[in-house]
Order: sequence, then structure tokens, then C-alpha cells
Amino acid sequence: MLLTILGGCGAWPAAGQACSGYLVEHDGFRLLVDLGYATVPRLLEQVSADQIDAVFISHGHPDHCADLSPLLRARAMRDDPPAPLPVYSLPGALDAVLALDRPGLLTDAYVLHEFTVGSGFDIGPFRAQTRLLPHSVPNAGIRLTAGERVLAYTGDSGPSPDRVELARGADLLLAEATYVNQVPEDSRRYLTSARQAGRQALEADARHLLLTHLQPGTDTPAARAAAGAGYDGEIGIATSGLIFDLS
Repeated sequence: MLLTILGGCGAWPAAGQACSGYLVEHDGFRLLVDLGYATVPRLLEQVSADQIDAVFISHGHPDHCADLSPLLRARAMRDDPPAPLPVYSLPGALDAVLALDRPGLLTDAYVLHEFTVGSGFDIGPFRAQTRLLPHSVPNAGIRLTAGERVLAYTGDSGPSPDRVELARGADLLLAEATYVNQVPEDSRRYLTSARQAGRQALEADARHLLLTHLQPGTDTPAARAAAGAGYDGEIGIATSGLIFDLS
């Protein structure tokens, strides 16, 4: 399983970066997990739009799904459009982004699969298991298994035992860590710090930890150090262009 980071900024993209977006590949199958602001230009540096096989969106905030619109346009507005793209999301999560274009323009560009959180299903060669994690809107964390490798991704979420269970024994935990040490009081139910993510990775016995969704301007060495205070495994920061091989 191969993970390419298209972007890892929280809220808005920093200069030269992008918001949450991840390309996961296995046995020639290409799955996009989230498509936040500015991710499609990074994606198109790697592959063409018609080479994507499926999309999974964790929740409906635009820093996680806004670039689904240009991806679908890039597939639909060509002389030889590919087959409809399977898109997996929670019910209603993509209503706003799919309503950006005039009715009918993108109708044949995608097939929407709205799933019940907590369910398991197959996406190509991946076995996907989802968990509802606490955020200001419904958010589905996902655990992807292919062969003997496991990737766990939290989307955006406050601290929860379910984050630990999602990542139990994973080869890689891709964890939202918007803040370094302290989450502002009004966001503590909905977001997580790097320090908390490190403790969760330790409790889950995850092999590697990759911090993502850092606010632009965050001191990344400080975030890595905060996570390392509670976790002694390998820690990285999700930035555009980073490639992680889970083999």
C-alpha cells in the first residue's frame, strides 16, 4: 500500500500547500481519501483525472471535499469521459459541493455511495471499516486494509476512545492534529492536538504516526516533539508530495 500526501493543511491551504487530500494505491487501484482546497492541482501532477478509481470523503467541511468539484469537472468536460467515479460519503455530506454546478453537468461523472457510519465495505482491493468520530459535523474515520497492511485515518475529530480503536495495531495512523499542545476550549470536543495524537498512537500500538491537518503557520518541529512526548515510534508531518510506503 502506497500513500501520497496531496495536502495536509487544516482550514485553509498555506502558500505552496493544500488542505487534506491523500492518494492511496494498491495493486494498481487508486483511491482518493478526502479532497480539500488545492488538492486537485497536486493530484494532476501525479496522475490524470480519469486514472482515479474511487473517492472516500470523511466529512462535508470544504477543507476536506471542495476539490471534488474540479476533479469531477476534469472527468466530465472532455471528449471521452471515463466511467462514473464511485464516491463514498456519509448521507448529505456532499450536498453543497455537488450543487455548485448547474443541474445535469456532472450527473454522469460520479455514482454516490452514501454509507452508514460503523459499516464495513469494499472499495476495490481495500476493505474499509468506518467509525463515527466526534466533530462539529458527522465525521467518519476510516480503516483501510489491503493484504496485511492497515492505514487508519481520523478525518477531523476530538479525543475519543474510538480514535484508538480505529488505529489499533495499524501500520500507519494518519491523525488530525490541528494544534500542538492545547486545543482552544471551544474546540476541545471537535479537534485534537499533536500531544494527544501521540498518546493515542501509543495506546493503539500503531507502528507509525503521521500528523495532518496542522493549522498553517504551525511550528512543525514543535508538533513532532509534542507527539513524541507520548509516543516513541516514527513520527512524520503530512505535507504535499510526501510518499509513505506501508510495506
